[in-house]
Amino acid sequence: MTSHPTQSPESVNKKRRRVSFLIKIIISAVALYFVFRKIDVEEALQTLSNVHIGYFILALAAFNLSKLVAALRFKAFLKPIHVHISDQYNIRLLYIGMFYNLFLPGSISGDGYKIYLLKQQHDVKTKHLVSATLLDRVSGLVLLVVMAGIFLLFSSFSLELQYFDTIVIIGILLSMPAYFILVKLIFPNFLPAFLPTSHHSFWVQTGQVVSAVLLLVSLSVSAYYLDYLTLFMISSVVAVLPFTIGGVGARELVFLYGFSYLNIDKETAITFTILFFLITALTSLAGLFVASKEKKQL
Repeated sequence: MTSHPTQSPESVNKKRRRVSFLIKIIISAVALYFVFRKIDVEEALQTLSNVHIGYFILALAAFNLSKLVAALRFKAFLKPIHVHISDQYNIRLLYIGMFYNLFLPGSISGDGYKIYLLKQQHDVKTKHLVSATLLDRVSGLVLLVVMAGIFLLFSSFSLELQYFDTIVIIGILLSMPAYFILVKLIFPNFLPAFLPTSHHSFWVQTGQVVSAVLLLVSLSVSAYYLDYLTLFMISSVVAVLPFTIGGVGARELVFLYGFSYLNIDKETAITFTILFFLITALTSLAGLFVASKEKKQL
């Protein structure tokens, strides 16, 4: 009877990450295939070719400014666990994380690599770095949900569904208290960071909204901004879920189904999601140069 060599935990984890990556690619591809079967691709490409480059660049700048505020939020979460880093290094970590999350999701996550780098340089427990990173994500998600709810109240959705406004208002009012209770009960060490990081999260999402508005202007959209922004915020919540590569496919599906309820053009809506992904990709590429520099220093 032959015995098979036991695989190391690292080897098993690599295989799991590869399988997870493959599944995400398949889901993204299927979602995009479904979306592009439902729209006029030629019209969408025509819309894309008429994008105003100046406003697109401004949208790219607004997106990057929101990410810089997100870096300040992460630094604020590190303070309670006595991890002090420079603003310059903090920004490098931000772009490294974005690059790994979007372009190398099958190897190691961006958050995982940031934790690895910080652990190499600071005497701190890994679980504390994981908690700080997790709360950084949750803080952004909570404010995203709150702002999505506010946009929903003023969108065409509120006219379509009975009792919709009441449900949304309750959700908005409960989101922040629920998040506060979560931090107080499970992550009490990070309670001092609750207010400053929530403030940062507000400006992060505001920057994203400004970027979205500038993209709409670049597409010559002149009406129904609230409807577009409502779907943008909802799609951002969906894109956070780790089922696709960088939210590709997920955003498009949200806009595809949403256009039937709202007063927006589906080809323009899908083109908008393509442009937003392009902004994300261009920003994330900056992390390639930063990551290579960090590897040389380790």
